[in-house]
Formats: sequence, structure tokens, C-alpha cells
Amino acid sequence: MKDLSWLSRTEALTGREALEKLANSHVMVLGLGGVGSFAAEFICRAGVGKMTIIDGDTVDPSNRNRQLPALATNHGVAKAEIMKERLLAINPELELHVIQDFIIPEKIPALLNLNPDYCVEAIDSITPKLFFIRRALEAKIPFVSSMGAGGKVDPTKIRIADISQSYNCKLAQHIRKKLRKHDINTGVKVAFSTELPNKDSLLYTDGSNYKKSAYGTMSYLPAAFGGAIASVAIRDLIGLKIS
Repeated sequence: MKDLSWLSRTEALTGREALEKLANSHVMVLGLGGVGSFAAEFICRAGVGKMTIIDGDTVDPSNRNRQLPALATNHGVAKAEIMKERLLAINPELELHVIQDFIIPEKIPALLNLNPDYCVEAIDSITPKLFFIRRALEAKIPFVSSMGAGGKVDPTKIRIADISQSYNCKLAQHIRKKLRKHDINTGVKVAFSTELPNKDSLLYTDGSNYKKSAYGTMSYLPAAFGGAIASVAIRDLIGLKIS
């Protein structure tokens, strides 16, 4: 029997039954960047007993303004390995599966075959994100997907809704359009911001890993998104209504 005594403050809020549900749940976090790294930590701290974390990237100096694993002392180190050490330091009894690999479309079916109870999707490239959403829907695996956190500064504008109800988010708009081509109009739970992005902060990249551009980011905004999607996963797993 796992020791849940360190979760006494959580138990005071949710009750023992919810705590035990989390302890027996498997959550997969796809992407450990600014959003996913914080989501992974919040999910771990909530007492989820089994996690799979996936990311193939290493820490770059430019990550330090917003990503949990990124420090001045670990440039070039795999984010997945840093998060592994951190999560196990929080909960040594955590059953943790670490996949140090880039999330590309052809590898997503095998990931879903690991049968998570819930997926938290924080992939920052459109093609793999789109492919994941379609495959997760087909597999009937519950999930929440993070939309665009870049170019925004107000965390109070973050919303949780079906993607059909999202607005002022270019990424969500693009994903909606692509999903409609596959006759998918609803059924995708997302975190998005109603704040219009600062268009002057748009940066163009080398196009590697399916990513051609990105907005500038503020330190706390991706973390707020991470908290939002972690909360969706936790509340869904323990049956708390999301209003």
C-alpha cells in the first residue's frame, strides 16, 4: 500500500476516495516545455500514482524564461531526465515511465497503446498535436489539449472549453479548421486564452520538429496554462464538475 500521508492537505480538500482514485490513475503528459513541465509537476503533486512523460528535447538557454526544467546549470541536458529526477524527488513511490523522444505522428499510436487513464497534451507543433487529438478521440482516451500560450500576458483570460467555443486563439482556430476536414467539430477539451496575442512578438524558427514560428512568452503564462490543464485532468479523474 502506497504511503499517502504526504497528501494530507489534498485529502482535506478532496476526501480519501478521490485521493485513492488518483493514486490508482495513469496520466500521460505529452511535451515538457513551458506548459507541459508545470502540468507534469502539478499532476505529480496531486498524488497521481502512475505517470508517463514524453519529450525529446534538451534545455536551451532560451528556455529559462518559462520552462520548469531549465536552469543556467543544465543547458544541453534532456528535459525528460530532469523532470524524472524532480518528480521522483516529490514522490519516490511514483510509477514513472520516461520516454526521451520527440513526439512525431508515427509514434503516437504506440504511446496511446500504453493505455493511460488520461492524457495531458502540451505538444507545441501543429502536425503532431492534430494527429494526437484525432488518435485519442478514436481510442476514446480522455484528454485535454493546450492551445496557444505565446504572445499573451494575462493569466486571468485562460479558459477551459470545447474547442468549438474557443476564440481569439490562432492555434485553436487552425486546429479547428483542420479537424473539420476529418468531420470533427466538437469533443475536444482545450485550455485557451481569450486575450489577443501581441503580433509584434512573433518569431520565425528553422522549421524543425514541425514548428515554423512561435510567439514571445512571459514567464508565468505557460505555467498558468500548465496549471489549467493539470486541473482538468485531476478534476475529471476524481469526478469534480468543470464549470
